[in-house]
Amino acid sequence: MKKFMAFTMSAVMLMSLAACAKTNTEETDAAETTVAETVAETTAEETVAETTVEETEAVETEETEVVDETDDVMSYADYVAADMDAEVVVTGYVQATQSWWDDQITVYLQDEDGAYFLYNMTCSEADAELLVPGTEIKVTGYKSEWSGEVEIVDATFEILDGNWIAEAKDVTDLLGTDELIDSQNQFVSFTDMTVVSVAYKNEEPGDDIYVTLSKDDAEYEFCLEYYLNGSDEEFYELVGGLEEGQTVDVEGFLYWYEGANTHLTSVTVK
Repeated sequence: MKKFMAFTMSAVMLMSLAACAKTNTEETDAAETTVAETVAETTAEETVAETTVEETEAVETEETEVVDETDDVMSYADYVAADMDAEVVVTGYVQATQSWWDDQITVYLQDEDGAYFLYNMTCSEADAELLVPGTEIKVTGYKSEWSGEVEIVDATFEILDGNWIAEAKDVTDLLGTDELIDSQNQFVSFTDMTVVSVAYKNEEPGDDIYVTLSKDDAEYEFCLEYYLNGSDEEFYELVGGLEEGQTVDVEGFLYWYEGANTHLTSVTVK
């Protein structure tokens, strides 16, 4: 009987140990499963974080690239300081154009700080029709000089969104001073000038008209540039018919040829 009871108790103990072992195994498996899930979740979170960082860096790179596109544009002061024959990139607003010809056009360009003369800029006939006064453009070309006129040559352009037209700047008091050239190519005006003489290029109508005006006994040269406004018959006849001694107010673009040689756009006889 004692042997039977001892056997029975041994069997019960063995079953208890087996149950404990099974429970411990299940708890261990559960713990391992929890750890695995935690690791998976952490890995997923790190992956999302890395993806977010990559996307942020991509956006920042794109923004940097956009900014870089405008970094090459010069201020007017930078343009003035640039060496001759250097590549220049400027923006400004079309004030007037000369006649388009053979995929080229000459442009009077200005902003609030200064002005640029774009000589024979590359331009299709279709694009030339878009270059109306006020149109903003970005220009890439080379700084050059001819007989005192600082200009941009071998230029190309793209049209921007802005629009602005300059008012004539009265530079009458600067006549005969070294400061006048600081307004080169700008839209300017002169008041109470006296007509000295009028002459046609090639000595007959159909081309430029050279006009000499005086102020305080000093004489200054002006020009009706035929390619700029020679097609305006009324204006052409007005300038060609000016008489010595008349008093006039004039406006135009302060071109330079061995000195000031304003390209006339308006003449008012007083």
